[in-house]
Amino acid sequence: MITKSNTVVSLSNTPAFPVVSLFSGAMGLDLGLISAGLHVAVSQDFDKWCIETIRRNGHVAVEGDIRELIANDPACNFLLSAGKLRREDVFAVVGGPPCQSFSTAGKRKGVEDSRGTLYEQFLHVVTEIRPRFFVMENVKGLISMLSDPTDKQSVPVLDVILEHFRAIGYHTVHALVDAVHYGTPQFRERLIIIGSRDAEPIFIPAPTHFHMHQDPDMRWRTLHDAIADIQSECGSHANFSPKIAHYLKMVPEGGNWRSLPASVTEEAMGGAYHSGGGKVGFFRRLSYSEPSPTLVTTPVQKATVLCHPRETRPLSVREYARIQQFPDTWQFEGKVADCYRQIGNAVPVPLGRAIGQMLLSVAHGNSEIRVKRMRGTSVHAKMKEISNL
Repeated sequence: MITKSNTVVSLSNTPAFPVVSLFSGAMGLDLGLISAGLHVAVSQDFDKWCIETIRRNGHVAVEGDIRELIANDPACNFLLSAGKLRREDVFAVVGGPPCQSFSTAGKRKGVEDSRGTLYEQFLHVVTEIRPRFFVMENVKGLISMLSDPTDKQSVPVLDVILEHFRAIGYHTVHALVDAVHYGTPQFRERLIIIGSRDAEPIFIPAPTHFHMHQDPDMRWRTLHDAIADIQSECGSHANFSPKIAHYLKMVPEGGNWRSLPASVTEEAMGGAYHSGGGKVGFFRRLSYSEPSPTLVTTPVQKATVLCHPRETRPLSVREYARIQQFPDTWQFEGKVADCYRQIGNAVPVPLGRAIGQMLLSVAHGNSEIRVKRMRGTSVHAKMKEISNL
């Protein structure tokens, strides 16, 4: 594929801007890229319910453990053939290697855990296929994780990963971003690493939505924006235990365990009452007037409750999907718990869209207005500061 000015000319029958997606889950990132104008030719995952979801919605899926798939086919033809791709046509390889071992909520075993080394398989695919770009996303815990958690002087995992990409000739940019700044009605921080094979001027997508803005369409999206219209037709959901439901009835919209009557707080919290930490997820009832907290893989765990603002029930599967901005027509396969897990692990669709738009703007060469100089006024400095929020 070649680019002349703003016109893309395909050298084969492959659709323009073909993408190979790894660790695709329920395709949140993929759907964002598709909405930006990219073509996700093939998606891969190990979870059978994710595979069923991908196929149910009409997309091509490769099922299996990426380590075994690569061991059996190091050249990665299993991806190219499934996506009907020529190696030289691949625009981008994208994905988020499973990240539980880097999560700040987990035990943080890092690279000691096999899940913490799956970035090596992502790196292998990039090395073999050599796409024009790659996008790797992960949890923010990766930023602070050491390659040897027992040695405080060891090299940060992120530095190890970036050095690997540099070694195979990719220029990279990376940053911790919050999906709320891209139109997602949810606070959700993710580490984004973007690479360019040809040293093109890639950048972290500029925010499109802000905490304060004179245009309502450019303000943060709230939980009310996302789910208020389906409150009475919310669909399937899990159920709280009788104990949690009992105490949640005492919590007002936007409150949590601190909103409980003082006479029952210690009883409700049990052993957690005297533990450290903010404990904000205990007996948490959401607020319609704010973005949602980060969705987790189940809304009914004691420490990470996600209760509906007005009803004493967890957020439903359909509400989860709305918050992650999946289309209403998107169908999730599996039991309720499987659906929560798929959606809770997904990249929000608007963040994927922003990344896709950035890649296309760089490919087209129109990502910035080129001027002889930037005006050095405080106004321009302030606008740059706002853009980097």
